Amino acid sequence: MSEMDYNQARFNMVEQQVRPWDVLDPRVLNVISNIPRELFVPEQFKQLAYADMRIPLGTYEGHTSHMLNPVIEGRILQSLALSEDDTVLQIGTGTGYITACLASLARHVDSVDINPEMTTLAENNLARFEIANVTLSTGDGSEKWEQKQFYDCVAIMGSLPSVPDFYKKTLKQGGRMFVITGDAPVMKALLVTRLDKSEWTIEELFETCVDPMIHAEKPEEFIF
Repeated sequence: MSEMDYNQARFNMVEQQVRPWDVLDPRVLNVISNIPRELFVPEQFKQLAYADMRIPLGTYEGHTSHMLNPVIEGRILQSLALSEDDTVLQIGTGTGYITACLASLARHVDSVDINPEMTTLAENNLARFEIANVTLSTGDGSEKWEQKQFYDCVAIMGSLPSVPDFYKKTLKQGGRMFVITGDAPVMKALLVTRLDKSEWTIEELFETCVDPMIHAEKPEEFIF
């Protein structure tokens, strides 16, 4: 596909997939319209960069990871309601596509991925676009990641069994966290908002099914 074809495919993705899924924030739509997603997907899947599908990213520790569908990416970015002064923690860097989107909407992004190859790939992808307001790390963020004490927003890219208490407490007052909880085949995308020191609200956004976080602990099952 030529650059013109990719530009048209990106336009079609926004108008036919993302916008109809109630992603209407003009800042979010502008970022998605301007960041070339095809340069963040594995080479063999480039022509599928704008399809409504989860693109495989390879296997690590026996777990296959995928890029999220474009519509889910759009809903994540919109639900966090990012401002230009926000500091964001992203758990699960992947290829750096959502990281680039977050960095375009916020002041700074700290992003961590358990797979060192993903960290290196994201670093190269972000450098190509001269995105400098991102700090990348390699590590296990499935339970906690103690890089800064507080964040305005937390974006968790893989699913967890339940809302993580540690990351709830990482939010500043008024801070927002996107997280997907539950078990396949039906999981719930949630927006957690911190109201004050000891109170949070949880809003259910939509149902979906995504890869679980590697090492995410499942609650013990009761045996009768």
